[in-house]
Amino acid sequence: MLKDVHNSGPVEDTDGHLYDPGVRAAMSAFDPDGDTLALEAAAAVRSASQAVDRLRSHGAGGRGLSSGALDVLARLAGADPAGLSIGELARAGGVSSRNVTGLVDTLEGEGLARRVPDPDDRRSVRATITPAGRDWLDDFRVPTRRAMAAVFRGFTPGELAAFRHLCLRVVANQQQLEQHLGRGGR
Repeated sequence: MLKDVHNSGPVEDTDGHLYDPGVRAAMSAFDPDGDTLALEAAAAVRSASQAVDRLRSHGAGGRGLSSGALDVLARLAGADPAGLSIGELARAGGVSSRNVTGLVDTLEGEGLARRVPDPDDRRSVRATITPAGRDWLDDFRVPTRRAMAAVFRGFTPGELAAFRHLCLRVVANQQQLEQHLGRGGR
C-alpha cells in the first residue's frame, strides 16, 4: 500500500505549500484526527532522499557505490595521507565499525581504497584512498554538481540554507532521541 502512495503527485494546499494527496490519505490511517503533518514531512524527507540517491547513483556511472561507500571514499579523500582507522571512519559516519569494515571491503574490491598498517599500532590497520579512488571521485564531481544544480533548480541560496538547517535539525533530534532511549528512557 505505502509503495503506491506517491503516484498521485504533489499539489498545492491553500497556503501554497506542496503536499502529496496519496501520502496524506495513507498517513491518515496513523492519526484518525487528521494531524498528519509530521508524518507527511517524514515521507517527503524519505522521498527527497531517495530522489537524491537515484541521481547520485546515476552520476556514479554504473559503478554502483552505495551512499555509505561514497561517504567513506570522500572522507578518505580528505584525510591525512596515513588514512583513517575503521573506528575513526565509523565515528565520523555515525555507523558501526562492522558497517565500515564492509564498506572498506567494497572499496578495496573496486580498487578505490586499500588497507595499510597503522604506523602507531601494529595490531591495527588504516584505510587510505588509492589513485584510482581519487580519479573516481574526480569523475564523479562534475555529474554530481550538475545533478544537484538540476534537482535544486529554482531554490534561492536562502532556501537551500534553510532546507539544510531543517534537515540537520531532524538529524539532531533523532540523535538526541537515540541517546535518550539508549540510557533507559524507554
